[in-house]
Amino acid sequence: MTDATAHTDALVVKPTSASRTHMTDLVLPPDTNTHGTIFGGRVMAYVDKIASIAAMRHCRLPVVTASSDSLDFLAPIHAGEAIRLEAFVTWTHKTSMEIFCRIESEDLLTGECRLTGTSYLTFVAIGADGRPALVPLVNPETDEERWHFETAAQRREMRLRRKHERTLAQAQRVN
Repeated sequence: MTDATAHTDALVVKPTSASRTHMTDLVLPPDTNTHGTIFGGRVMAYVDKIASIAAMRHCRLPVVTASSDSLDFLAPIHAGEAIRLEAFVTWTHKTSMEIFCRIESEDLLTGECRLTGTSYLTFVAIGADGRPALVPLVNPETDEERWHFETAAQRREMRLRRKHERTLAQAQRVN
């Protein structure tokens, strides 16, 4: 039996909806830069927090952020608007989970919502022994979820390639 087969046989499969998480907050002046828009670092903190909640909902274990794979800022969020985030597990490997996060702004006076950013992160589940733990597989239910699931292997390959390039660069610095 291969590791992949053992992983598949040993774990339950959870629907993406089991991890779907929503968060909304009001953007106030202390959250903003000199342009009156939310600090990028503040958005990054929200993304990491909601992604960790989605990951823990999926595996019901403590998790750590393994990588922030991408964060694309598409439009600003202004003071007085709400920041709305949605995150869900898109794909799992043995002990890791890829999480997608959608970031939107909402004009609370008009109800207009805009997509302002997207992000992918990778989290690793941690067992009681402090080591990486197996996570449930994920079953995408909607067309959007299936698209994220079907394209996850390509994103994982890019992550592994970047990790390999960093390792090579570090080895060259040592020599």
